[in-house]
Amino acid sequence: MPASPKLSICIEMFWPNLPFEQRIPLVKQAGYNAFEFWGWSAKDLDTVRAAQLENGLAVAGIMCEPGFSLVRRSGAEEHVQGVIDSAQAARALDCSTLIVTTGNVVADESYEITRRRVLRKLRAMAAAAADHDVTLVLEPLNPRVDHAGYWLTTMAQAMDLIADVDSPNLKILYDIYHQQVTEGNIIAHLRQYAPWIGHIHVAGAPGRGELVGGDLDYRAIFKAIAEVGYTGYVGLEFRPTRGDEAALAEARSLL
Repeated sequence: MPASPKLSICIEMFWPNLPFEQRIPLVKQAGYNAFEFWGWSAKDLDTVRAAQLENGLAVAGIMCEPGFSLVRRSGAEEHVQGVIDSAQAARALDCSTLIVTTGNVVADESYEITRRRVLRKLRAMAAAAADHDVTLVLEPLNPRVDHAGYWLTTMAQAMDLIADVDSPNLKILYDIYHQQVTEGNIIAHLRQYAPWIGHIHVAGAPGRGELVGGDLDYRAIFKAIAEVGYTGYVGLEFRPTRGDEAALAEARSLL
């Protein structure tokens, strides 16, 4: 029988009224073994690392900085340096996954022109990721509710870039909430793209809240994640509306 998915708590979304480092022990108290967060450069990584070690936790992923910037009309140099710097931050936390976001549509150029530039950057970034032993995970986001104007929106678009780069150090971040808003077909896409998925995010839809009570059957989705042989982390990236601990206990009960 396939193993249950490994869950990680995105502590950007949980316990928002507490100082960042005080959220880390609560991950363990909630019965979880891993956490993740977004940007790293504005955080005290020494404090994060100390709390991580004290509580025996893994870091499932952090952002590759600069974020939301691949579409810029600039060369790949800043993004390659961003991979190098972000990889150094990640490795200090024993983390090997860097989340890559593209940014918004460039108004005065076609999708294909933007795509060529993004592809050139991703090729250079994937080579740097290989050199520094990290994996980049490229994230499509929904433009309808949360990220108006975002450039990369579908799994097919992400897969097209992954195929052209053709590197084991560049995969897809499958955010199930975002893709439900954008295009649906969640379990079918999971099965179709499983070999190229390097990280998963989950949230209820609509609303980006708890995993129970919306359009998505997460018990079936977690079962499908296990069946396709995905062994990476599944990040709980949602805003609880009925209490943090209750939402986390409910999420674990779906496994």
